[in-house]
Amino acid sequence: SEVVCYEQPRPSIGIHRLIFVLFQQLGRETVYAPNWRQNFNTRVFAAQYNLGLPVAAVYFNCQRESGSGGRRVPQPTD
Repeated sequence: SEVVCYEQPRPSIGIHRLIFVLFQQLGRETVYAPNWRQNFNTRVFAAQYNLGLPVAAVYFNCQRESGSGGRRVPQPTD
């Protein structure tokens, strides 16, 4: 079941680093969503809920494309 909804990356400028970390819970409904996402500390969260080490993680960078509308695909002409 979803505890915290996914929020897509929305960098306003520059490159942003994102990390998804997966922990194995000790049981169902033993972890609760944080009240605040700013300055979230994964180590503190894992220690608070006795999660141990991550079982998987993925890291990626994202960057907003220049311009206000994102990528534009050229339309074919007749």
